[in-house]
This record gives sequence, structure tokens and C-alpha cells, in this order.
Amino acid sequence: MTTAVAAPFRFFSLQVVRTRRLGPSLVRVTFAGPDLHAFHSDGLDQSLSLFLPHPGQSEPVVPLELGDGWWQGWRDLPDDVRAVMRSYTLRSLRRGPDGPDEIDIDFALHGMEPGAAVPAGPASRWAARATPGDRVLLLGPAVADNRAIRFRPPEDTDLVVMWGDETAVPAATAILESLPAGTRVRAWLEVGHMGDIQDVVTDADAEVTWLVREPGRPEGPPMALDALRGIRFPAGARPYVWLAGESGCVRALRRHFVGERGTDRRRVTFVGYWRHGLSEEQLRAQE
Repeated sequence: MTTAVAAPFRFFSLQVVRTRRLGPSLVRVTFAGPDLHAFHSDGLDQSLSLFLPHPGQSEPVVPLELGDGWWQGWRDLPDDVRAVMRSYTLRSLRRGPDGPDEIDIDFALHGMEPGAAVPAGPASRWAARATPGDRVLLLGPAVADNRAIRFRPPEDTDLVVMWGDETAVPAATAILESLPAGTRVRAWLEVGHMGDIQDVVTDADAEVTWLVREPGRPEGPPMALDALRGIRFPAGARPYVWLAGESGCVRALRRHFVGERGTDRRRVTFVGYWRHGLSEEQLRAQE
């Protein structure tokens, strides 16, 4: 069953089709559902809300029967009953002429690595154990151009600058793969393991630098910050900057571009996907 929410977003009932491990801390989950024909997005970093069941539940509990009142109804449910909600970005959408439409979502498995200092959260545990047939709910776009798309370079952009950590790698690689020939790109992608580095096929004139954090590296500025301070972009360049990942790192990089480099803040998109030491519920409570 699907229920429309305030346009341009709606719920989609999905099932896991398959999973594929991309690296020590990344797993790709492919979903299909009967209503994905109504899923539309032109975004390269399309944000989605995913609702997951608790262990022992056959499907996530969201009171869709309340219509527009689903949100308050969901919040009023007991913690161990209401579906776990997490925000992700769309990795890819495939239309199937001879089969079901499918979407891919890549999960960063925080806390699942051997010796991890922080225990895994419910979404990481779910993704690591996902099997075909597992049921989820997705709150996603029914309108292709919607407010949950953040990557929007101005028309006069002649240089795209990107930074992301492993939580932003799905969006960053989707962006890179979709950029047209002739687009100049400098990208820094920061991951926890060598095995998380991915091959990126793009027509763009892209220089992608992968940075691997040392085990046990303390919280602090992103590794790319020192490298960026030593780089001079072409005189007269009209850059567009996209920053996504851990909130503290995103803020530090935004200060660098806006404060140190003097980049027009209107040409800097910054998105905090998560924050050290806080769950998504705690982050939402601070909003």
C-alpha cells in the first residue's frame, strides 16, 4: 500500500532485491517496488528518507492510514515500535522495460568495522544483514525537480569543486558520473579503508583524489583541508563548491572557501549528513 504525502513527495513500499558489498564500510542495497514508476528525480544528490523495521518486525511501522498526520502519529509510537528513519541519497535509478524499476542506495556501515570505537547504529546493522525480500518504506520524490536536490551549480560555473566522506560518496560518485564532457572538476573523497575506493567513470575533465583515514584518527578537520590550502585555482575561475558529509568537517571546509578564499557563499552548497557522537534522532531534536 502507498499513501501520498504532501507533493512532491510520497511513500513507496519497497523490497530488497539484492545486496553487494562495495568495500569494508560500504554496501549497496537494490530495491524494487510496484509503484517506482511514479518515482521521479532529476537530482544527482537526491535526498531520501528511508524507514526500516526493528529486528523481529516483518515491515517498518509507519501510520500511513493517518494521511497527512502520519508524521505526528509516527513520533507518538513507542521507540521500539516506530520504524527507524534515516536519510540517504539516491545512488541510481533504473527503468526496466522487461522487469521492475529498481533503485540503489549505498549504506556506510559505521561501527561495523573490526575494532570500531563506536557501536553500529540500527541502519548499519540492518544494511549489513539485508536479504532479498526484506521490506522498507521510502519517502521519495514524485516530482523530478524538488527541494531535496542540493547540487545546483550556476550556469556560469567553469570549475566544480567537491568534498565528501564515505556517507557522501554515493552522491559524489553519482554527480561525477553524470557530469558532461568538458566540465572541470576537482574532487576529494575521504574514506576509512583502501577497499572503499571506487572506480569512477565520467566524461567530465575530473581529477578525483581519494584520501584514506588512518585507523583511530581522532575527530578533527577533514584530511583534504591541508591539501586545499596549498592549491591555487585558475585566476578568474567561477567555481561552484559542493561539500557533504560529517557536519564539523563540512563547516571547516566552508570556512576555508568562504572565509579564506573569499568564494561567494551563494556558490557554496554544504550539507551535513551526520555528526560525530550524535544519532539522527539527536540531530533532528536540535533542528
